[in-house]
Amino acid sequence: MDEGITLSPSGTIFSGTDATHLFRAIALRSALKLAKAGIKINRHTSPTNLFKMAKEYTGKVYKRGQYDQARDDLTIWINTMKSAIPITIEEGYQNFPAYVNGQKVID
Repeated sequence: MDEGITLSPSGTIFSGTDATHLFRAIALRSALKLAKAGIKINRHTSPTNLFKMAKEYTGKVYKRGQYDQARDDLTIWINTMKSAIPITIEEGYQNFPAYVNGQKVID
């Protein structure tokens, strides 16, 4: 399988090292949002661990409470990687929102 992102009717495939790092960064950005709201990701991952993971992508050191700054920096990295990684859209892929008979059924 080629390196890149494939959007198909059955799901999204992140293949290769760069695409896998991109997926991890997207998940990390979501985890930072949950942590800011006080929701624990799991019992082993602390906000400090999340900031250390964010540093792997952005190169910046984050102090306690800098959730928004880390998320903003990750967003820049994510957008840069999305533009650099090839994306293949297979036939039959339907981007949301989904419509059935002209009516929106999924946002």
